[in-house]
Amino acid sequence: MLSAALAGVVVNWDDVPEDVIRPGVRRRVYATDDVMLCWHSLSVGMDTRPHSHDDFDQLALVLEGRADYFIDGVAHEMGPGSMLLVPKGVEHYIVPLTEPCINLDVFAPPRADYEDVAARLVDVL
Repeated sequence: MLSAALAGVVVNWDDVPEDVIRPGVRRRVYATDDVMLCWHSLSVGMDTRPHSHDDFDQLALVLEGRADYFIDGVAHEMGPGSMLLVPKGVEHYIVPLTEPCINLDVFAPPRADYEDVAARLVDVL
């Protein structure tokens, strides 16, 4: 459904609906039927939430700013262009060190718990 609606459509991140997840964390989601991109704008001092995903790997890419990305308790310093694989089932979280800090997460397959968020983009096109 999403792939058919988005095929051949140019979309700018500024056009994607933004959600405030919690203070210091804003998210935009773009997804097809097979892959999901989650753009996060993060603030220094945000509430961190260590968690894991049992069903999928996560690819993390820092586009702007600097952050410590913790995987299984180990901090990995990341800056613009840094990428990191978060294996499924492993606890992880990010701590922004500068602002703005933009983190792009890639999920394949798309996260089922974000399907409704991703579908909102089709409504605004």
